[in-house]
Parts: sequence; structure tokens; C-alpha cells
Amino acid sequence: MNSKTEHYTCIIIGAGQAGLSMSYCLSQQGIHHLVLERSDRVANNWRSERWDTFCLVTPNWQCQLPGMHYSGDDPDGFMVKDEIVDYVEAYYQFSQAPVRFNSPVTSVNKTQSIYRVECGDQSYQADHIVVATGGYHRPYILPAAAEMPVTHVHSRDYRNPDQLPNGAVLVVGTGQSGCQIAEDLHLAGRQVHLCVGNAPRVNRRYRGKDVVNWLEEMGYYETTIDNHPEGENAPHATNHYVTGRDGGRDINLRIFAEQGMKLYGRLKSAKQGTLQFEDDLHDNLDYADSVAKRIVDGIENYIQQQGINAPADDNRHSDYAPPTVNSLDLQAAGITSVAWATGFKSDYQWLQVPALNERGAPLQQRGVSPVAGLYFLGLNWMNTWGSGRFFHVGRDAEYLAQVIAERNNARKSA
Repeated sequence: MNSKTEHYTCIIIGAGQAGLSMSYCLSQQGIHHLVLERSDRVANNWRSERWDTFCLVTPNWQCQLPGMHYSGDDPDGFMVKDEIVDYVEAYYQFSQAPVRFNSPVTSVNKTQSIYRVECGDQSYQADHIVVATGGYHRPYILPAAAEMPVTHVHSRDYRNPDQLPNGAVLVVGTGQSGCQIAEDLHLAGRQVHLCVGNAPRVNRRYRGKDVVNWLEEMGYYETTIDNHPEGENAPHATNHYVTGRDGGRDINLRIFAEQGMKLYGRLKSAKQGTLQFEDDLHDNLDYADSVAKRIVDGIENYIQQQGINAPADDNRHSDYAPPTVNSLDLQAAGITSVAWATGFKSDYQWLQVPALNERGAPLQQRGVSPVAGLYFLGLNWMNTWGSGRFFHVGRDAEYLAQVIAERNNARKSA
């Protein structure tokens, strides 16, 4: 252990877009700080935990990190993986964030008003801590995997169809990752079997404009969690599936099924390679369609109220109802691998202060913890829909920087 413990007004844990945004905003406030990053470079998750054809599902104009909004020549396009990495790297250079790499935090404790951060053979002290590690820490795979004698890959580790053995692929989960991986495999000519959950979908475009642009014009993205219809449940809602691939398009599972993809309800159980599914496939497809319709109906009402002259809807629609299958033998179906798009679990075991609820999720209001001097950044719906994204993470960082500055000034004058 080093004999000298470095002290900072604020320590930020994590050097992704959230941590870098926080660093920039603290610098604007003149606050002495340090950023601790476990890996050896910024944007590591974007580099090493995304598949080859990964791209944003939100248009480039929503990339609005503080002080460096997107300024390229394709604002309505969708950054692919390498472009996302380049954007975050450029922001790191722009922000001049004081990042200390290869510094995984092993514990954070608090004694009176001072935080102690242990990081390998180095320890630090700080008056304030900002946790900017996101909420996706440990890949989660259903226990049923143990009864499925095939190759398994989690969405975090999926790269492309060629990494999987020849044969059909079962994809479990239909959030954004599951649907996009299923599409990636489908476009590569692989036979895909997809377990469909109750995730909603959204049209990519409606009446001549990206749905995201309509919603921005309607003020949806200014909705805060305090006045969201689902309130504190909003952060737990599954994201709508859609894609920015090849310029952006809908993901419609009914159309995939028409093209030969096999759809099932949610995976219920597995035993010795035989799978059982819930009898909810059609309910889940109907729900996804109903959400997509509700969104475009809201846009249509706005168009009519504002008297906007918009072109007709040219989306492709489908009422195809795939057959219900409640049981499947992996070997008989030729399935040799399973791609698990079943999400992640949070892991804050290193955060040894009473800052989590009974589910292990951070207790916070707009990023401010009830534990004095502790803050969170980059989580879904901390304030708005864009809080966990490039869009509004900078707004949240600016807010927290102001809170920290005010508290720091009060401490000095006390």
C-alpha cells in the first residue's frame, strides 16, 4: 500500500460517456477531481462488448455530450460501432479528463464525511463520489441453459454469425439486443428460432420523418420521471425494439416469421435438450403492435392538431400469425447454439455504503443519493428518457456538477 493517500474533491468511477461528461462539467466548475477506469482505454464496453454490426438506434443528432454535440454530415444517420468509439475517444481528448486507467475499484467506504476508495495497491480519499459505471455489470443467462447441450453465447460476447457453429441458432430474448442479433443471423442466412418476450416495438419512421424526430418535436423527451405515467417503474421498462442498421428500419417479428424465422413464446423450461415454451407468443406480438400503434396514433393526433402537411404512411405492415409451438427438441430442430439476450444484473458489491435498495439498485433522486456526497450518473430514467444515453447524460452531469459545487462551497464556508 502506498504511504501517501491522494485526496480529491471528487472521484468519478468509470470513464465511459457518463464519467467523461461528469469530468467535463466538474472542470467547468473548477472542481479538483480524478476519474478511475478499470480498463486500459475509454469506450472499452463499446469496443469489446458489442457485435460487429452494432449501431445506435437513436439518430446521430441525439449524441449531445456536454461541450461536444454531434457535428458530422449525417445527423439523421446512426453511428456504427467504430464511429461510436471514435466519438467517445474524441470526447476524451476534448474534455481532457484526468483518467487513471487500469484502476478497478475494489471498495468504497465512508468515515464521517470522507470517502475512501481502494483501487489495487492504491487508495484515495474524496469528499464526493460519482458512480458512473452504468447498470449492466454481470451477464445473466437463464438456469435452463444447463439442460441445453449446445454452444452458448451471451449478447455481450456475440460478434457475428461466423463465430457460432454451423446449424440453426436459438435466440432467447426480444429486447433491442435480442431482436437485432436475430436479424443479424437472419440476414446471414442462418435458421433462427426466437423466443419472444413482452418487449414493445416502435416504427422507425412515420409519415416522412423518423419517429424520434416527431417525438422530439412533440416534447416527449422533456418528460421527466416525476411526471411520467409509469413513475418510478419507468427505468425498469424494456426498451422498444427497432434498428438503425443500413440507415434505420423497423424490426417486425411477424415479417421475419413470414420469411422463415421460427417464433415461440417465452422459454419456460428445458430438460435434456427439450424446451417448453409459454403459451404467450400471440399475446406478446399483439402487445408489441399495440405499443407501436399507440405511438404513431399520438403522432397522427399531433399532425392533425398542428395542420402539418405530411406524406402518407409507407411502413410495411403484417398481420401474419405464426403457428403456436409449445415444445421443441434442439437436436431435431438442428439447433447447435443459443444466443442469450436476457440482460444483465447490477453489481455494486464494492460500494460499501447504504446506498442501494432491496433489489440492489441505487437509491437516488436525479442522481443524488440519500448518502451525503454520493451520486450516480448514466442510469436509465434518472431524470428523462435520455439520461442513460448520449442525449441527456450531459444534462444530468451538469446538474450534479452544480449540486457538488454548491455543497463544496457550503463545506468551505462552514
